[in-house]
Amino acid sequence: MEDLFAPDSPLAIPESLAVPDSAADPLSRRACPESAHPYRSPFVRDIGRILHAKAFRRLAGKTQVFTRRAAESDHSRSRLTHTLEVAQIARTMASTLGLNASLAEALALVHDIGHPPFGHAGEHALDEALRVHNLTFDHNLHALRIVTSFEERYAAFRGLNLTLGVREGIIKHSRDYPSDRYPELSEYFLDQLPPLEAQLIDLADEIAYLTADLEDGLGAGILDLAQVEHHVQLFAIYYANAQKEFPAAEPCLLSNEALKQMLNAFVTDLMQETTRQARSLGIHTLHDLRHASRRVAQLSPEMEDHRRQAKAYLYANLYQSTALEAEHAHADHIVKSLFNAWIEDPELLPPDHRARISEEGVARAVADYIAGMTDAYIEQAWQKHKEFNRKN
Repeated sequence: MEDLFAPDSPLAIPESLAVPDSAADPLSRRACPESAHPYRSPFVRDIGRILHAKAFRRLAGKTQVFTRRAAESDHSRSRLTHTLEVAQIARTMASTLGLNASLAEALALVHDIGHPPFGHAGEHALDEALRVHNLTFDHNLHALRIVTSFEERYAAFRGLNLTLGVREGIIKHSRDYPSDRYPELSEYFLDQLPPLEAQLIDLADEIAYLTADLEDGLGAGILDLAQVEHHVQLFAIYYANAQKEFPAAEPCLLSNEALKQMLNAFVTDLMQETTRQARSLGIHTLHDLRHASRRVAQLSPEMEDHRRQAKAYLYANLYQSTALEAEHAHADHIVKSLFNAWIEDPELLPPDHRARISEEGVARAVADYIAGMTDAYIEQAWQKHKEFNRKN
């Protein structure tokens, strides 16, 4: 891999590609106008609002890969710890590239705020339950609803009143939404690509969870070190290097060294390749970037192959492993059972969620209630539901 600071591969991109952190910039606009803060820029204020939101705090109790029932220790990552790792990577990349680090950090902190309990198993179950009612669950769109409506913290407005730039990034960082299918999202420039700060978040997320999930899977004993070496080439390269440098170290420490180097390699390559792509496409301004033929943030072909290989291995041996089958089935049963119970009797919902039925419909109101729960809270709701059924 070429040297990060080689003279022929500088990482600085044109300053005009960065989103300005200025109250005068259109992406700093808020739905409810507010006076400028005397010393905090718009995106820095968004960071504070996200960090203080109830939905952000709830990420501490939501599954990343392992539920509390499945984890062997308290060291496995939650949605919150994963989010903080993504934020660290995103801010580092944005700062190094000369982008808006505050916008990148805000987007990283909010990128998973719309996830329901029980990780992807819970999200899949909730989506299947909604499809019976001709609806779907999309955690990006749910996150947007959280920050624009559900959070109740300020007297002057509903939600967090985040900037347009952060709201756009929430829905567009990981996928595109066709304007003909999502007319309600028209204010978010659906016919344009998102700024580079948002584009980087999707890959920062993948880099963070690929390396972290390898670590957590090995720590839980579900993944076998020899098998990881055999099937994940990039890990094997750095593990061998660590063995040479630290011949007396324990395997777990060698593994940590390998994963650290993997993460660094992915981040370095992403910054280098993104810089190369911007130059090859002749992109010099944010306008150029928004109207480019494709997204600019990407890994090199070689590192993209490594990413795909690591992800395929994790899907086959961790995410869909027999060791987690019972947890996934448990999540599916609880989410769908409670969803159906509350559909049949909406009076069981809390008053604030019942009040949304007239506007959103019963199915969406129930899904919103479930999506906001932590793993522990939905387990408690399940136990109460079973107790209620026994008594009646």
